[in-house]
Amino acid sequence: MINREDMLELTRRMTPSRNCFSRIAGAYMDEEGYEDGTFNIHFGKLSAAETKRNLEIAKAIPFSRTNEQLKEHSFPEGAARQKGMWPILTALKQNRLKDDALLSIVYQVIGENYHSSKPYSIFMFSGSYDVPVKAADGEWLEGSEEVYDFLICAVSPLAGKYEPGNPEFGFLFPAFSDRSSDDGRIDIFSADLKNMQKETIDKILKG
Repeated sequence: MINREDMLELTRRMTPSRNCFSRIAGAYMDEEGYEDGTFNIHFGKLSAAETKRNLEIAKAIPFSRTNEQLKEHSFPEGAARQKGMWPILTALKQNRLKDDALLSIVYQVIGENYHSSKPYSIFMFSGSYDVPVKAADGEWLEGSEEVYDFLICAVSPLAGKYEPGNPEFGFLFPAFSDRSSDDGRIDIFSADLKNMQKETIDKILKG
């Protein structure tokens, strides 16, 4: 189960004044799942308006209804873990989205399995959160427990040309569990509980 307080703690670092993201990359897809343009840019190079809008898109994933829209999933154990998206996402987390070839694989996997009746975007965010020490009574202490490096993916229908609407699907990788990174799990978001994109989820987890 995902702890709602963990997600809220993350979203507090997704504001213009406390931005935790270093890079954003993405692709624009047609309704058949084919790329119609990509980008990859340092988050600090965005305009103030672009920064605010993209933070809203990224924040929508962890801020969604915990354990309803946003659910925790486990990757397979052992060698089977290598068949899904785990090794690709792990590499992208480590290189902070600087490998366009690996990003193309993510876009292709989503494009081949995600069902949409309209063009959509896939935005990837590279974030880093210096997790502060928290006492048993809930008080914040000096120092940090670990640095949580993570990716957020947001899949959104286009509201206009190259203008993403509200995310309908996405994920947070690795899972943020008990205020710590859990590389064996991923939190996957589905806005529509009646259409949870099971084929895409299975492909992410199992390949």
